Amino acid sequence: MIVVTTNDLPGYRVVKHFGVVRGITVRSRSVIGNIGGAIQSVFGGKLSVYTNLAETARQEAYELLVRHAEELGANAIIAMRYDANEIMDGITEVLAYGTAVAVEPV
Repeated sequence: MIVVTTNDLPGYRVVKHFGVVRGITVRSRSVIGNIGGAIQSVFGGKLSVYTNLAETARQEAYELLVRHAEELGANAIIAMRYDANEIMDGITEVLAYGTAVAVEPV
């Protein structure tokens, strides 16, 4: 699966549009993660507990996005983006979305 953030794919021609595809995950911080993050924040710098949580959520949303496109028969996703929203305190939704297309080399 080719995934790009651009609206076109140099060297390829779009032969079919399947429409918008998405992958969504909802994650929460654990009590232990919150304690670890609080300890790290006292010393400043990178908060690896939260960084790892965010990266895991993005990776899961990305994988779900690709699976959705594959189910439609696409071999590429153009205009891919991420979005994140806090649903409630400590619970975050991460969305990966884009346009599923079929492409062929020019």
